[in-house]
Amino acid sequence: MSASAPSIPTVPLSNGLQIPILGLGTSHQGGYSQRAVLYALQECGVRHIDTARRYGCEELLGVAVRESGLPRADLWLTTKLWPGDYGYRSAKRACRASCRRLGVEYLDLYLMHWPDCTVPGRSNREVRAETWRALEELYDEGVCRAIGVSNFLIPHLEELKEDCDIAPHVNQVEFHPFQQPWDLVQYCRGGDIVFEGYCPLAKGEALTHPHILRLAAKYRRTPAQICIRWGIQNGIVTIPKSTKEERIRENCQVFGFCLEAGDVTALNALHDGRRVAWDPTHVE
Repeated sequence: MSASAPSIPTVPLSNGLQIPILGLGTSHQGGYSQRAVLYALQECGVRHIDTARRYGCEELLGVAVRESGLPRADLWLTTKLWPGDYGYRSAKRACRASCRRLGVEYLDLYLMHWPDCTVPGRSNREVRAETWRALEELYDEGVCRAIGVSNFLIPHLEELKEDCDIAPHVNQVEFHPFQQPWDLVQYCRGGDIVFEGYCPLAKGEALTHPHILRLAAKYRRTPAQICIRWGIQNGIVTIPKSTKEERIRENCQVFGFCLEAGDVTALNALHDGRRVAWDPTHVE
């Protein structure tokens, strides 16, 4: 690791594990950069990498992890279960297949990717509960050190709470200045579920907002750093994506300054409800 790389703070999960508050997201959109992941791991102090079966880059990411030379125990690797693999047996097979592609014996966090199960003749609630039971067993077996969900709203979490033995450790949801689901954040915190936010830059839409630009000038930081710092100061585990080395370094340099309370409040007021990713509000 570069001598100048920051030590990234962590957030405790309900089971005592510590998840780094800042990670690197990966995606099939925009491609996948092996060089960028290696740079993040070796030069920027990144230890938290987020991916998914749907992105199609688990195997490449596994190569980058091995090439980084970092001990497996120092890393936090998250991947996700796609709805096409929901169901008790399918979920277990898919989890172990993700481990094989990543070249690891266990996952630090395994998430159900989406609340809509799209299984003909069966309710979403029934399939979610059956799938979650498989994740609970994978957790008990040590294949997953933590388990959680992604894009789940309060009604989905309420049903899962009634149907499960282990509450999700994490809920990963879209979160940026224009999409701030505070009711969901507070619900998760009340249930000891860590809230993790993706698309912190609103796919670039936040980078040209006049107020964010003014704050960037005030703090002599970039608009991206303002958005990421704002999320972190709100206690949100934040996972920006980039395939560019200079952007990854920029995104990691957010621990040397703090936004004033009034500026955090002003950014909190930018919520307008827009989404740049999936909308789970229609999913029963």
